[in-house]
Amino acid sequence: MTTASDRAARSELREDLDLIVDWFADGSSVLDLGCGDGTLLAYLAEHRGCFGYGLEIDPANISRCIRRGVNVIEQDLDYDDLSVFEDKSFDVVVMTQALQAVKRPDITLEQMLRIGREGIVTFPNFGYWRLRWYLWTKGRMPESRTLPYHWYDTPNIHLCTFKDFEALCEQMGIRILRRSVVDDRHNAQWLSRLWPNAFGQIALYHITRQDA
Repeated sequence: MTTASDRAARSELREDLDLIVDWFADGSSVLDLGCGDGTLLAYLAEHRGCFGYGLEIDPANISRCIRRGVNVIEQDLDYDDLSVFEDKSFDVVVMTQALQAVKRPDITLEQMLRIGREGIVTFPNFGYWRLRWYLWTKGRMPESRTLPYHWYDTPNIHLCTFKDFEALCEQMGIRILRRSVVDDRHNAQWLSRLWPNAFGQIALYHITRQDA
């Protein structure tokens, strides 16, 4: 049963993190790639009995993690830096709003499911209809609340659609356990449920290996 303290703690989570916390089993070991200020790991430790580590490159966020009592490693989250982790050393590897910013998303996904039994990823949908309309009418790279950068200063180097991601999962033998599709305010709308690739703005995927 959800307690008052749990509800208060969840209210402090970033909206996309609040949507995925129920995907973690109690007592799980968790590796958070690009853990930010450690909010997710701190919540999971206190309210779900989870244990984990975060990878983070921003010194300010690393300091915030330490103040929260979160185990954090100063390390880039790209695939070539994940080889230090042993196979199946965590129950869940999570990466939120960063898949599109890594050098090789396919290899990063492979590494995530080598290190963890399950993975959780979230990313923006480049197939969203307003982005298509922006590109068609203005002839310029789209900017939006979920993609707020100019083409020349964006950290996003591999934008994709939901269909692209699911095709890659099929190609790599990745099984999708859960999927949630929401708008830029992290609400599920009937249009995004009916036509997710056109009307969904943010995707949240819970994945594992086909043979798991």
